[in-house]
Amino acid sequence: MGASKGNSAILHTGFDAPPQTLEQHCIADGYQSYMHIHKRLGLSVHRVGALVIAWTEEEENTLPDILERAHLNGAHDAHLVGKTEIAKKEPNLSRTARSGVFIPGESIIDPWTSPYLYQLQAIENGATLARSCEVLDGNFNGAEWQLKTTRGTFFGTSVVNCAGLYGDALDQLLMGRSTFQIKPRKGQFLIYDKPARSLINSIILPVPTRLTKGVVVCPTVFGNLLVGPTAEEQESREDASVDNPALQQLAKKGEQILPAIKEHTVTASYAGIRPATGRQDYCIETHKDKNLTSVNGIRSTGLSAALGIANYVFKIHSGGHHSFVPLKEYRWPTANPIDESMQRDWQKPNNGGIVCHCEWVTKREIHQALNGPLPVGSLSGLKRRTRVTMGRCQGFYCTAQLKEITRGCFDDSPSVRKTRVESHRQFLGD
Repeated sequence: MGASKGNSAILHTGFDAPPQTLEQHCIADGYQSYMHIHKRLGLSVHRVGALVIAWTEEEENTLPDILERAHLNGAHDAHLVGKTEIAKKEPNLSRTARSGVFIPGESIIDPWTSPYLYQLQAIENGATLARSCEVLDGNFNGAEWQLKTTRGTFFGTSVVNCAGLYGDALDQLLMGRSTFQIKPRKGQFLIYDKPARSLINSIILPVPTRLTKGVVVCPTVFGNLLVGPTAEEQESREDASVDNPALQQLAKKGEQILPAIKEHTVTASYAGIRPATGRQDYCIETHKDKNLTSVNGIRSTGLSAALGIANYVFKIHSGGHHSFVPLKEYRWPTANPIDESMQRDWQKPNNGGIVCHCEWVTKREIHQALNGPLPVGSLSGLKRRTRVTMGRCQGFYCTAQLKEITRGCFDDSPSVRKTRVESHRQFLGD
């Protein structure tokens, strides 16, 4: 529900990352790791490819450099495409497109079920999760950390700070210093209704600048079309609101790229805040005197790099005073798929009926999301686990029934929590 919730849902190859940087290494490793494990977790990948489009002569002159970088970064199948080939691949694209670079490996994925399953797998293999748990103070005695939190005191030999938008604040709290400063950067998005999905086949990327990858037009695994993001520096680490002028600019930009989109309806808008730092690379630093690793400044590529970052940090912690004993057998949980291309719960029997008809979300899916080892804690969380209220009516028709199903579910008092779990288990037949 923090920086991870608002992104473009693209699995990047890392073709355009600065070569030989930590970011490029983590993206490439994260991409390969995702491809290796996604089937076992029941996650899909739509390998739609991406077109980096040059709209001006100046942008066209940079394409050979973009292609060279892509090859250096391991995207060896990337190649230049001319105006005619672009028109064949994307007949609805503006005819002002001059040429481009096509990267076949760029893909779209489900951006919410992926991190949910990473966490669920950790829990099922022995991890403990404490949510709504703010770190208040910390002390390291040379061998062990003592962390005081709103959920009690925790002890451990080491700490990994991956606090996103508050990474610098947590470093400052625990060590009295931080080598970086978070500079929040907001990105706003528009979501177009499902008929717009047929307008494009690939991810349409602009020629990037030093500050931003620019506005993307791409399909989603949920059957929609996405336009965004903006790139707005701001002071607030919490303000993920959207504003009409920015959204109107996005719509205008989308229409310049894909003229036919003007005839389609915007069904939703949202914003994410990227934990930028002003640096051109990730801020992953180990403080050996404190047994603390700071994992920050992940910016806009965190979804693609997540598993690569995990591998990198694990290698840091695998030596010295750390001792890890691998499990003999790993559990591989799965979740109800919300990807449009996979078999959804509404297609299965005894699902309790459809609650959200825009997104085909069943009563059973909602009960399952509210139950289990990692239950949702808010309506926003429920939306990302099931797609409920995310359709063209934005919850207008299903809110009343949803209110009845979720009554008391987001109250954290023990008695209410126990009652809600028992009611959901009764429905699920557990």
